[in-house]
Amino acid sequence: MRSDFAAALRCDIFCNVIDNYGDIGVCWRLARQLANEHGLSVRLWVEDLASFAKLCPDADATLDSQHRRGVEVCAWRTEFPDVQPASIVIEAFACKLPGSYIEAMAEQEQQPAWINLEYLSAEDWVHGCHGLPSPHPRLPLTKYFFFPGFTRQTGGLLLERDLLARRDAFLNDGAAQEGFWKSLGLGMPAADILKISLFAYENAALPGLFDAWASGTQAILCLVPEGRILPQLGLYFGAAAPRAGNEYARGNLRVRVLPFVAQEDYDMLLWACDLNFVRGEDSCVRAQWAGKPFVWQIYPQHDDVHWQKLQAFLDLYNAPRLSAGEDARAVLAQQGLWREWNQEGGAGATWPAFAAALDELKHRAQDWARLLAENNLALNLLDFCQKVGRIRALKIEGQ
Repeated sequence: MRSDFAAALRCDIFCNVIDNYGDIGVCWRLARQLANEHGLSVRLWVEDLASFAKLCPDADATLDSQHRRGVEVCAWRTEFPDVQPASIVIEAFACKLPGSYIEAMAEQEQQPAWINLEYLSAEDWVHGCHGLPSPHPRLPLTKYFFFPGFTRQTGGLLLERDLLARRDAFLNDGAAQEGFWKSLGLGMPAADILKISLFAYENAALPGLFDAWASGTQAILCLVPEGRILPQLGLYFGAAAPRAGNEYARGNLRVRVLPFVAQEDYDMLLWACDLNFVRGEDSCVRAQWAGKPFVWQIYPQHDDVHWQKLQAFLDLYNAPRLSAGEDARAVLAQQGLWREWNQEGGAGATWPAFAAALDELKHRAQDWARLLAENNLALNLLDFCQKVGRIRALKIEGQ
């Protein structure tokens, strides 16, 4: 029923790139999954095609319309074109749809399923808001709030149907791993080297963490994709304008700068490493699917509400282990490093305890990934839109 329903649908996704690449990362991933796995005709409207091109290197930021990976990618200009609205309209992260498009939605004989795809949160209040309707104050339209999340009371997380199988195949294929490292210009790291990926915003805690890695007894290879952390990396090593291909070393720490990684390739980086530092929403979710220990740098907000979001996730993530009566030392080590990294404080001081807990944290990460896989956002979204359509059809019949 769901596949037949989906195949007959068109979907418009609107993305306003506020900052960094998290918003467009989520939208691009959702667009590809709806198009390639569920047969929808998808248009992705993006007002910043230059940011999109970082995630999809073969995209042309000058084109008004182009087809990439089964998705029609359209430039969202101030002068919005006269187009027919799709059956499903996704307003990502409360971006404001063009007024002319909203008016056209209201004129449709069959009202579109209008979805406000919200930001990811583990907070309890999300459960009560997921799926709530928001009637338009003037037009016969209703928008629905759809919250990604980690529990059955939310919309779940984006997960391609073959992702976990591809991950496991990669981890069990030495030749594939060797080929990946070769693509980075590196040889296969020795088994006793701790491999860390570091994708981060600016962070004053970086020098202390690097000091701990450099002076420790464990040899560490740190892979840093191009991004906002590079100026601080350069200051630490006394290097001007680090760029892809540069390599630096101090003590037991070796750092390699990588090109900004295309979205399809980023998963392999996460799989290949023993520990992943991630930032924002999209890379955080991908780190969880990797089933490896990770450290999340949450996007800071001026009113400090991000601390509540961070702690809510930590509480949820660790709840299964704590309820089973397991040793809390790994939990305390994880919370210590996460909080110091986000507070831009003494991450170096909390590193030894975290490093000692890595084996336990790996098991926890694998269990968590299996648990999350039962709640797929794309499937839940299509089910919800089908439900909304039936409710709307009943109202029309009853008029």
